[in-house]
Amino acid sequence: MSTPVPARVLFVCIGNSCRSPMAEALARHLAGDVIEAASAGVSPLGRVQDATRAVLLERGVSVEGLYSKGFGNASALGADLVVNMTGMPGGALFPGCRVEDWAVEDPYGEDLATYREIRDHIEERVLRLAARLRTAGSAQEQGAAGR
Repeated sequence: MSTPVPARVLFVCIGNSCRSPMAEALARHLAGDVIEAASAGVSPLGRVQDATRAVLLERGVSVEGLYSKGFGNASALGADLVVNMTGMPGGALFPGCRVEDWAVEDPYGEDLATYREIRDHIEERVLRLAARLRTAGSAQEQGAAGR
């Protein structure tokens, strides 16, 4: 039995400062077996918010290597899936890419309680995505074994 190759997932929001870095870090922490996570912003702020880092660290999630970046550093072209949290239609932003739009509120400028709510919401979405990928990988393995 072979080890499944993780899906390359690019998480995108506006500033790559709150939502998409949270998703990147959570995916690495919770689903590194099925998700090779990266993140980017359509208009990168240039820094990951301290509150983003704080709410991830509260859960024991590493923030090492998280930084705000645009598409020059994380191309959508190499992604198997683009998770769009910008609030704009993903198909228009990422033509030719497999896109999943997630409606996730932007916590920028809000209090820590709001950041925690957003973190929890993103965590739920990442876990559901990972479960789907694991199920798809298991089905592919079973199909290959039956050949």
